[in-house]
Amino acid sequence: MGEQTGGEDFERRIESFRSDYGRIAEEIGKVIVGHEQVVHQVLVCLLAGGHALLEGVPGLGKTLLVRTLADVLDVKFSRIQFTPDLMPADITGTNLVEADASGSKAFRFQPGPIFANLVLADEINRATPKTQSAVLEAMQEQTVSIARTTHTLPQPFLVLATQNPLEMEGTYPLPEAQLDRFLLKVRLDSPGTAELVAILDRTTGAETPRPDRAATGERIEQMRALVRQVPAAAHVKEYIARVVRATHPRQDGALPIVRKYVRYGASPRGAQAMILAAKVLALRAGRANVAFADLEKVAAPALRHRLILSFEGQADGVDPDEIIREVLQATPQAETV
Repeated sequence: MGEQTGGEDFERRIESFRSDYGRIAEEIGKVIVGHEQVVHQVLVCLLAGGHALLEGVPGLGKTLLVRTLADVLDVKFSRIQFTPDLMPADITGTNLVEADASGSKAFRFQPGPIFANLVLADEINRATPKTQSAVLEAMQEQTVSIARTTHTLPQPFLVLATQNPLEMEGTYPLPEAQLDRFLLKVRLDSPGTAELVAILDRTTGAETPRPDRAATGERIEQMRALVRQVPAAAHVKEYIARVVRATHPRQDGALPIVRKYVRYGASPRGAQAMILAAKVLALRAGRANVAFADLEKVAAPALRHRLILSFEGQADGVDPDEIIREVLQATPQAETV
């Protein structure tokens, strides 16, 4: 362990990670009422190097949360409002023809709003599938290709997309390939009575709370590097593999609920999302190793959008979280002989 993590120096870096993480969460809490788990899941995506999909009905603070995170971090922020008439070039940018003083013309690339550190893709499921897919390469490869030229996106790079439930008017379902690019799918629920009163106090009074800057882009990159250094034991990785395989209906021993309601199970990216998110939780708790409790906390947001329900599952309105809960309960933490 000492060789892998650097001994005392690694312990100091863990403590620094915890301190900075707490400071970021505290500043966000100055503006955002409630949604504690939502805030933590967004921060997990930020520090694990993934992207987050925030789902909830209008008015729950999805956009405000992302804007607040942008205020807390000293990075370049960009917002893209997705609408039915939005075109791919409106996101990625395009080549413009420019003439110099001598009259000669040349192409110059005009970057689109995707060229930022923190990108808010607001109401992403109101755009057409063609436009939605324009962010696929950026999310996965951290690059944008225009006219045979590849442009590298700035680092750190994070897409925080918001979407309304598919039952709402004017929405398009995200392609499965794009859903798979999101590290976590974060659900926002309606606030309780006390939280709603606190929201009224903060938003209808004379003063609007403002968060302070808590981290730079360079510090986020350092924290991301530390996450990658957290070790996971072999039996922990084997457990993740068994959980993901158990979401596939054609696997031997698949649960009845999986066979009945799931058409396709989670992809390998689901396993990657679980372990990366769990590493962030381990560091947040001051540990240098992934625990099974970390995996249980991240399983639902890491897998819920990666389960493709069968027609029967959609017709019955089955919640993927219920399937994931049963899979976790039925999957032993140690391989049985």
